Amino acid sequence: MASEESPLLRLVPAAHEAIYNRFAPHQKRWILFHVSFVGLLTMFVQVTFVPSIPQIAKDLDLRDAVVSLAFSLSILADATGALVWSAYSSFYGSRAIYLWGMPFLCVGSCGVALSASLQSLLFWRFVQTFGCAGALSLGTGVIGHIYKLEERGTAIGVFFSITLLGYAVAPFLGGAATHHWSWRNLHYSIGAWGLLEMLFIYLSFPETSHPGTLGIDKLPSRRSIHITWINPLSSLWLLRSPNLFAVMLASALMVNTVYVLVVPMAYTIGIQYGITNEATIGAFFLPNGLGSFTGTLVAGRLSDIVVRRWREKRGGTWCPEDRLRATWVGGLFIVPSSIVASGLITTYIGGPVGLALNILCLYANGVGVDSVLNPISSYNVDVVHSRSAEATAACMASRLLILSASTALILPSIERIGVAWTNIIAAVLAVIGQGIIFLTIRYGDRMRASIDVGFSTMENN
Repeated sequence: MASEESPLLRLVPAAHEAIYNRFAPHQKRWILFHVSFVGLLTMFVQVTFVPSIPQIAKDLDLRDAVVSLAFSLSILADATGALVWSAYSSFYGSRAIYLWGMPFLCVGSCGVALSASLQSLLFWRFVQTFGCAGALSLGTGVIGHIYKLEERGTAIGVFFSITLLGYAVAPFLGGAATHHWSWRNLHYSIGAWGLLEMLFIYLSFPETSHPGTLGIDKLPSRRSIHITWINPLSSLWLLRSPNLFAVMLASALMVNTVYVLVVPMAYTIGIQYGITNEATIGAFFLPNGLGSFTGTLVAGRLSDIVVRRWREKRGGTWCPEDRLRATWVGGLFIVPSSIVASGLITTYIGGPVGLALNILCLYANGVGVDSVLNPISSYNVDVVHSRSAEATAACMASRLLILSASTALILPSIERIGVAWTNIIAAVLAVIGQGIIFLTIRYGDRMRASIDVGFSTMENN
């Protein structure tokens, strides 16, 4: 009978490993540096906007709730852009797509800075976010191209740790820039950063896709400029795989706990502890971001260790779901306990003690959530290696759509049943998510056998 012990892949032939030796170690580090800093820029685009909402509302003579529509719209742009750029990267390659996306970011950033109405702000915010939306899925795909199976988790950990530094410091910097400088100048600066990144990619970033695997490489003949139509929604069809759908849903339930903590922060921690300054509110993103930085680094290396040990335990055979075993501590203990504790502390403990304990909960939540997300991201690359960017984008886009809906319920829930019960519900959902991961580990082979979406084999992983 099939079980969690059933292998999908066996030992990688030595000849196949040569494809990962195309780049010297220092070249791999340079490529990893490139994709990581594009990811860092993306995170700045996404989260510097939040602490500037009150000032934008004041300048444009709008209500805060109306301006916050731009944040919700950016979630849609992020999901849409991730699907579009990842689908086209499978045909044209990652380098070309990075270069195509950056002009959207630069123009959109200038458009946001020049906005004088809500309509203009919403349009240019969509363009800005759309331009950089592929950074995370493309980055994980590039890492899958250049790093072997047993090295992949660590490299993805480094990638997300640098990216998540943006999540840690960008809200504070965005709040400080808005308070002491101008939200318009902030977006001009982001546009200039995007232009600089585009120049660096053009001058020194190579194409990393395995030779002969891109769609354009398979054309019998091609023009100097070849434009083709690719359905950006085709990536979502990968989620008909029970394995990929399960880990996507589990990751959404985990990330939901972060949104429950940080989205209403001005109305929970801010009101409870009398904090009104935008820069100070933005600073409270820092402990959660630092926790994410810690969690993704540790989980990346741990997931590689778990993969190696279980291969040795089985005498050299490998199950893709082994990597998911690295999620247990974070998903089952750290995430639920941190968000429940934060809800209870915010409700019942005031003063500096309550504030300090909340900061600790924010840090712990970041550690826990990213100790789950990193192995899931690496798993997506492992199991559909030839379409890893698309699998990552499909997971991210679906997760964002789920979270955009759940985010709309957070403040009404807090108003109706309170912070503590809202956080307890989020914790229960996170435990359910970890249960889904357990079932994927236990029955992963049966789930793969039920629907094959082109899972990796020894020859192409």
